[in-house]
Amino acid sequence: MTAGQTARERARAELTGAIKDEARRQLAVDGAHRLSLRAVARALGMASSAIYRYFPSRDELLTALIIDAYDALGEAVEAVEPAADPALWWHAVCTAVRDWALANRHEYALIFGSPVPGYRAPHDTVAPAARIPLALVRVAEAADLPDGELPAELRAQVEHLLGMTGSTLTPGAMARVMITWTQLFGMIGFELFGQLVGSADPADAFFDHTVREMAAFLGLRSPNVAHAIGSQP
Repeated sequence: MTAGQTARERARAELTGAIKDEARRQLAVDGAHRLSLRAVARALGMASSAIYRYFPSRDELLTALIIDAYDALGEAVEAVEPAADPALWWHAVCTAVRDWALANRHEYALIFGSPVPGYRAPHDTVAPAARIPLALVRVAEAADLPDGELPAELRAQVEHLLGMTGSTLTPGAMARVMITWTQLFGMIGFELFGQLVGSADPADAFFDHTVREMAAFLGLRSPNVAHAIGSQP
């Protein structure tokens, strides 16, 4: 809310926030697939018809929650201070992603978990979702990474992506960023959804080791990384 808002605008913003907060509470209890505008209205003491003036459909409410989650995670990774050593910067960004995910498990599940049946994310979600991989790209751009051999079809796909993002990375370097990006979120998903129980649990040491290995795979080799994060090389 801003100082220039009218009383009606402030009231609408407050109720919109209350609707989203209640929806997040219901996500935590019942999951995204059972989210219901009527249930949210009932919990807030609103008439069922009234909530549709704020969110005309369940999908529009889901989209608002998804954008909020992407933006919150995007703010967390973009808040990481750049480091002169790209490997240390890489570790800090990856850690920021994990820290946010552990603190916001249900929001993380909403954007990186199982798709919600019947829901198709609109184009409005693309820019917020891109904030996280672009933060990883910025780290890679700070290093002089070599190109690499790629299958022709993949090289064409990566070159198209480079054109869309305006990144200065070579196609081979961008492909390695894509590999590590999917590995990062796969690893965090395994931790959050209980797939590491009985193996790398707790996952702190596994996470730190894997992030160092990802940095080396990218070409962000640094003798300072292990010392800086309190691990042995």
